[in-house]
Amino acid sequence: MRVVPVDDPGDPRLVELTQLTDAAARTRIEAEHGCFVAEGILTLEAVLGSNHPLRAVLVAEPKLDRVAALLGATDVEVFVGPPPLLQGVTGYPIHRGVIASVGRLPLPDPAVLLAGARRVLVIEAVNDHENLGSLFRNAAAFGVDAVLLDPRCADPLYRRSVRVSLGHVLHVPWTRIGPLHEALDDLADAGLRTFALTPSGERTVHELAGDRDDRIAWLVGAEGPGLDDATLAAADARVRIPIAPGVDSLNVATAAAVALALSSTLG
Repeated sequence: MRVVPVDDPGDPRLVELTQLTDAAARTRIEAEHGCFVAEGILTLEAVLGSNHPLRAVLVAEPKLDRVAALLGATDVEVFVGPPPLLQGVTGYPIHRGVIASVGRLPLPDPAVLLAGARRVLVIEAVNDHENLGSLFRNAAAFGVDAVLLDPRCADPLYRRSVRVSLGHVLHVPWTRIGPLHEALDDLADAGLRTFALTPSGERTVHELAGDRDDRIAWLVGAEGPGLDDATLAAADARVRIPIAPGVDSLNVATAAAVALALSSTLG
């Protein structure tokens, strides 16, 4: 690594780390530069263990020794400055003291991910970044082979999603698909049964999750509206998680965790 002291928040070498509080500006910057932001030591470790190229690191002076021990001989510029400089660059206090620009990779063909996959998580219209990060963390925990996102899902490489996932979004195979009700035929052609999680399901998760030999795709939708009617109608089964009377539903990440745990091929 190459340590580069900086004292100007407007340094053009830091442009990929700027305007983190402006979603529109970040979308433009990340599209233009083909990058995303990773925040914190744990996420930086996940980047180093992935195929994503590390482009630049900005670190507060008190955190430099720890970052240096982590990066070692990695070929990357590490920009170093006082903590107020990081806030000046990013637009908010970076309490973790470390932020990095990371290169995006081309998304794989869904057919490639589905070939041989035994457990798949399919996500429709989840635009809350923390829920999306939690879904990826759960997918990693329960051995999901692939995650598919419909066009209305948020960017799983948005910094909050990456952080909440503990960096697992960089390791769980994922890609984008078309509208979900249209994509279910592709899942069926790949040999997967599609189970739609919904509070109004006719079957319970315990009935359908127990056969480890099955190849299963769990479908989950956004908080509130849930899965589209067309998706529910096209799924092989509508499945509910039994919960106590008076409780409307579970958080989407929690519901997915229950289904994935019960159907896991681990252990």
